[in-house]
Amino acid sequence: MNSADLAALVADSVRAAISSAGIAADPPASVRVERPRHRDHGDYASNVALQLAKSAGRPAREIAEALVPYVNAAPGVRRVEVAGPGFLNITLEPAAKGILAQRIVQADATYGRTDRLAGLRLNLEFVSANPTGPVHIGGARWAAVGDALARLLEAAGAQVTREYYFNDAGTQIARFAQSLLATAQGAPAPEDGYSGAYIQDIADEVLKRRPDVLELPHAEALSVFSDVGTGLMFQEIKASLAGFGTRFDVYFNEKDLHDAGELDAAVARLRKGGHVYEAQGAVWLRTTDFGDDKDRVLVKSDGGWTYFTADCAYYLNKRQRGFERVVIMLGADHAGYVGRMRAMAACFGDDPDLNLEILIGQLVNLVQDGRPVRMSKRAGTVLTLDDLVDAVGVDAARYGLARASVDAAIDLDVDLLTQKSNDNPVYYAQYAHARLCAVQRKAAATGADRGGPEAFDPALLAHEREDDLLRMLGEFPGVVSTAAELREPHRVAHYLEQLAGAYHRFYDSCRVLPRDGEQATSLTRARLWLTEASRVVLRNGLHLLGVTAPERM
Repeated sequence: MNSADLAALVADSVRAAISSAGIAADPPASVRVERPRHRDHGDYASNVALQLAKSAGRPAREIAEALVPYVNAAPGVRRVEVAGPGFLNITLEPAAKGILAQRIVQADATYGRTDRLAGLRLNLEFVSANPTGPVHIGGARWAAVGDALARLLEAAGAQVTREYYFNDAGTQIARFAQSLLATAQGAPAPEDGYSGAYIQDIADEVLKRRPDVLELPHAEALSVFSDVGTGLMFQEIKASLAGFGTRFDVYFNEKDLHDAGELDAAVARLRKGGHVYEAQGAVWLRTTDFGDDKDRVLVKSDGGWTYFTADCAYYLNKRQRGFERVVIMLGADHAGYVGRMRAMAACFGDDPDLNLEILIGQLVNLVQDGRPVRMSKRAGTVLTLDDLVDAVGVDAARYGLARASVDAAIDLDVDLLTQKSNDNPVYYAQYAHARLCAVQRKAAATGADRGGPEAFDPALLAHEREDDLLRMLGEFPGVVSTAAELREPHRVAHYLEQLAGAYHRFYDSCRVLPRDGEQATSLTRARLWLTEASRVVLRNGLHLLGVTAPERM
């Protein structure tokens, strides 16, 4: 039982009332009820009388008044009032709303899960940083948001595969190897190469593993630094992500596409579809037929592949693995890729609106003492995921990154995210959970147990603040589903902060535990059920963001 379930019950009651009242009108295909903005307008409102007025040939208010006694007689309804031109304002009995607390506690970790996206098989690719350096702070945003989104999609019923694309082929890997070799030789890195303490660390480790590498011919030495160096870098990337709580089901190597001939196969399929042509000594894909601003080169005039060809092969590989939808999360510097990727999907015969989804995330800045933090201890001028974790911790970093819409650039304030105050949003949400745990511990210590389901009287949860809290708790499954469908994990963070506020207001207004010398009452037990329900939802919501729910703070 949640807000959607209650709304469905109310809608069924109104639909039954239409039949019982004998209103001569074509019944509407569906009866819509919604939460009114003002408490004085009841728990739910319906404009069904206005929908019926024209076909019934009667004033809407007259129809509404005819429906009142029948809706009022429905189980769980306390009263029905007619407002304005014919709106029905419906108030439920406290018991009908209060039973939600018990349902949440009994559902436990499954509360909030739905089947809204059941049957959808989805590949979610995120982070996919090149193995030429540590995960930078922009990648950290995707590590937090991507992992949270995967959790949300699964909670909404989708089958999700988390994937990391390992770009281990191309010119960037060559420059990385050249930088490692130069560093090992004590020479400066190439002008377009990589620098930072991590380059020295990896070069030293390669030398440790292959003491003979500098005695090899130049090409062979580069090959060793490329193979061993990228392997070491990727181990470090995996370790950073694991420490951040971000996991992947598949790590896919670009090199495997080349070795398996999948780039040739992708071009052959595109050619068969009539979308490939040759000009200026190169092979092109006619992406302008599907809205791209220019056609794209697949094979360069020197016979080499382009990065775009690998993108085509990789997309086709995912679709051939049976994924109905391919979701790719990219940084702001890749915004120009959207048009060409959508056109590419269309060239393969897919529907870009159905089969491909590209999410673009904006920049992240780390701020301390009111000034941007620019330098990394290991990566020079690039801030890394590890830098962020060192500054604020995993929970604060994940929550801070997931709390903002990816459409907007964000400034993560180190000073704010390390404060132990209600101004710090992650502290505020986690502290609410810890406070709820403390209430339950104190209840157990004083013998004020909430008892079993048979001891719970939902009708006692009639206080205005209890009603507010129950209403908020009932919204959680809808928040989860909407956040999954819209790809907006920040909705969950904002909901948790609102829920924490609702509980604090309830606790300040309604005594939960008996005073010294008093005995626990039925009301005490009912409020402990409500407290536990609130704890369950806070914990479930924090889990969806990959943030811990501490029992003590």
